[in-house]
Amino acid sequence: MRPNIGYADRILRAIIGLALTVGTFLHSMPLAGAPVLQAIVFTVGLVLLLTAAVRFCPLYRLIGVSTCKVQFHD
Repeated sequence: MRPNIGYADRILRAIIGLALTVGTFLHSMPLAGAPVLQAIVFTVGLVLLLTAAVRFCPLYRLIGVSTCKVQFHD
């Protein structure tokens, strides 16, 4: 897997992913009353955190996008 997520994209994904995953556990949030929506938001947050950690986004690969400035060769 060649990295296709740049530094700024990685930081943004980590911040949003962390906010979504932590936000699902806060009872004062509107998601507390909708368990299905809560599970979806939590899953999206985890995906964002995972892609930030491994610096690879499968969706970016499918559409041919890369925010990574350093190009790695196979």
